[in-house]
Amino acid sequence: MAANSFMVPLGTPAPPFDLTAINGGSVSLEDLKGSPATLVVFLSNHCPYVRHIEAGIGTLANDYGARLSIVAICSNDAVNYPDDDPTHLAEQANRAGFTFPYLLDDTQEVAKAYRAACTPDFFLYDAQLRLVYRGEFDGARPGNSVPVTGSSVRAAIDALLEGEPVPEEQIPSLGCGIKWKPGNAPA
Repeated sequence: MAANSFMVPLGTPAPPFDLTAINGGSVSLEDLKGSPATLVVFLSNHCPYVRHIEAGIGTLANDYGARLSIVAICSNDAVNYPDDDPTHLAEQANRAGFTFPYLLDDTQEVAKAYRAACTPDFFLYDAQLRLVYRGEFDGARPGNSVPVTGSSVRAAIDALLEGEPVPEEQIPSLGCGIKWKPGNAPA
């Protein structure tokens, strides 16, 4: 079932995390400090909305390089959705050309802290790790003819990197609802 972003208030500080990466080791929010822009993306492997844009996310990461810190987080219940287990997420990262850490939120506490609602769900933070953008990647959806460009996220990143205000009018992301473990869905 499709779900939209909750549209967390702009200016909200990034909640801390320290999560295991799919290829081992861990990554924390502290590891991302010092970047002029940080993009936290909630993704999954099984969701057709993510699959539709995943190569575009890989391209975006390559285009911005060191000017942008990116982490992807999968918070889905991998027991009931085995396509979202670490092995399948690694296949996705390879397929999509992800060059950034892909993290596992097994407890789903990070998704709750970020108020992530769907996959994909994008959260862009400034150098002080304050939220400046949350919403869609672009207007591309499975079944429509809109090209995958990342135009919405790119416009926000470009404004942030150029020291310009990020427009406050933002379109919610649309995707698969996060697959909560039984009894774990946010109230």
